[in-house]
Amino acid sequence: MSAEKVWEERKFEVMKQCRYLLYQPDFIKENTLLVMTLHGYGQNPEDMLRLTRMVVGKDKIIAALAGPNEQFLTPNLAASPVGYNWGTRNHWTEAIAMHSSMVHSVRLQLMARFGIPVERTILMGYSQSVGLNYRYVGTYPTAFGGVIAICGGVPKDWEEPDKYQPITAPILHIARDQDEFFPVAVASGFEQRLKVHAQDVTFQMMEGPHRFPSKAGALIEPWIARLFG
Repeated sequence: MSAEKVWEERKFEVMKQCRYLLYQPDFIKENTLLVMTLHGYGQNPEDMLRLTRMVVGKDKIIAALAGPNEQFLTPNLAASPVGYNWGTRNHWTEAIAMHSSMVHSVRLQLMARFGIPVERTILMGYSQSVGLNYRYVGTYPTAFGGVIAICGGVPKDWEEPDKYQPITAPILHIARDQDEFFPVAVASGFEQRLKVHAQDVTFQMMEGPHRFPSKAGALIEPWIARLFG
């Protein structure tokens, strides 16, 4: 016998202010690249901006988005640092929509401000944001000129018929061989899975655990030079 229903769930919308950190190089030229970069679960845009600049170079425009949800990182709430995340499984559909809206808004704002064409824009993500970024480019395949993914996964629904569109933007996916969330047995299949929709996929496996690889620049910089000049 089912329990008596004593409540119903209702949804409503409110305005929410989101933010990003913007780094500009000393000189912005016609061929300057724009990199939009998104952090992982419980992290922050300050660290992601620093790490991104370290691996892509200081001559790029870099926008580091802050996840829309705040969280305390330690039990001592009075002294705990604050991190950000992109959502949880309980409301994942809403999280996908929020991420998409944020990326879309910031992308258009920055392209208009700096006069950067789509083909010179890169969407970069680490950990939790990687799967969301793939969903975005799979839904809007002409929105970015390239995609960089670090220590993240391919969406579970990636192979569903008619769910995502063909992606012409080149993808660089960097995995770690000691990743506790995406072990080698899983990550080694990402290249072929991505090729279901993407034409140009470069997959690299680096030594180490689920951490942002400080030496990733050795893989990222040549990839950028080859594709963007």
